[in-house]
Amino acid sequence: MSAPLRLGMVGGGQGAFIGGVHRMAARLDGQWQLVAGALSSDPLRALASADELGLDSSRSYASWQEMARREAARPDGIDAVAIVTPNHLHAPVATAFLEAGIDVICDKPLATSLADARALQALARRRERLLCLTHTYSGYPMVRQARAMVEAGELGALRLIQVEYAQDWLAEPIEQTGQKQAAWRCDPALAGPAGALGDIGTHAYHLASFVSGLQAESVCAELSSLVPGRRLDDHVQAMLRYPQGVRGLLWASQVATGCENALRLRVFGSRASLEFAQEQPNELLITPLGGATQRLTRGRASSAEAQAATRLPAGHPEGYLEAFAQLYRDAAEHIRARREGRAVAPTSRWLTTAADGVAGLAFVEAVLASHRAGSAWTPLQQEGATP
Repeated sequence: MSAPLRLGMVGGGQGAFIGGVHRMAARLDGQWQLVAGALSSDPLRALASADELGLDSSRSYASWQEMARREAARPDGIDAVAIVTPNHLHAPVATAFLEAGIDVICDKPLATSLADARALQALARRRERLLCLTHTYSGYPMVRQARAMVEAGELGALRLIQVEYAQDWLAEPIEQTGQKQAAWRCDPALAGPAGALGDIGTHAYHLASFVSGLQAESVCAELSSLVPGRRLDDHVQAMLRYPQGVRGLLWASQVATGCENALRLRVFGSRASLEFAQEQPNELLITPLGGATQRLTRGRASSAEAQAATRLPAGHPEGYLEAFAQLYRDAAEHIRARREGRAVAPTSRWLTTAADGVAGLAFVEAVLASHRAGSAWTPLQQEGATP
């Protein structure tokens, strides 16, 4: 096996959640080694965080600007950077590293506006660098099995798509208590104009698009802030119109009492339907028209894409970290393939990229516009469309 690629990280220092997830996922398959970071905007916390992770102090940077500049100049500089900051920094940090010629692995969303997302996509194309997005749930083997079945026509003509993402961790105003994860997600200056919509609504929308292969054409949506005093939405519900007459429903809530991380997708075709629930990620339910529901487990998945995303024998549960790790494995394959002048392995072709980030921001902006217009049907600005 080739030597691990060198990874840098911006954000993800002491007290952060998603930074630790990225580090574990990157290590899992031996494809990456963390060697540098600007882990906090506080230089002392950044240095302490780097020390905890065993990073060389000379590669713990006081700012991401310095990190991009100095790592690009090193003969052993990083191969890619993982961006795990609050949303408002995604675009400027990604821009700096792409301009420095460094591949980017960015937590979602890609930016806080569609215009910024499109600008990043164009920059990545010009610089011929990878810009990928960690839409974690697309890494599950059974999600990839579902996509393969839809592509193969096993469901028949698609008719309905229903997706929901329900949590309750913001059911009380914990952002007012100083809880770090809640505080920035409920602050428009840090999260952007969307709350639950941007945080988990984009995951739900992406999962529906990933499996169905469809992007919505228009949306009729309502946003709510159900906790008094909250500045951003904590609940979203939307109707979606897809191409070829396919219809969809999406709701996402962070105030759904009793729900932990209940992401659920159902896709209905003329011949069969499928159902995936993130909290039971090792199985996929398939129901043929007029037949009994079949429970397909990860160990029995037949598609090459699902098998390539599977690490453990049948009956040994895999979950969130393995799905996240699949994105890092796919990103490594894309980078190696470019450097070696060869095609990307077919089993890594479904890596979520800047195009997915642009589609997600198009969804966010259409939902915001629909809500402002009294839940009027609103078209999504598709790729190449003029805003």
